[in-house]
Amino acid sequence: MITSSSSKTVETNSLTESRITIRVPREYHQQPVISTLISRYGLTVNIAGAILTGNGNQDGWFDLQLRGTQNQIMYGLAYLDEQKIEIWRKPTSNELLRND
Repeated sequence: MITSSSSKTVETNSLTESRITIRVPREYHQQPVISTLISRYGLTVNIAGAILTGNGNQDGWFDLQLRGTQNQIMYGLAYLDEQKIEIWRKPTSNELLRND
């Protein structure tokens, strides 16, 4: 559980969804970036859209829908940051706290 500044207690083990757009540099094309989000962080990842070139000479763009607990999503985003993968649209804290 976490407590927000408004003293609202939120269960961190409830499932939530978040949508992000990432840019994967061409030097990462042979790395299992999306697979790692699934295997290491337990996220369900839906690739809602992607732009890739056939020759692999350019960066790839992925529109991802992430499903998992708030902690799983936060740790997955931290992993992407550590890998220097640009996240164009990170979920807001309200999106992470939402349980639709």
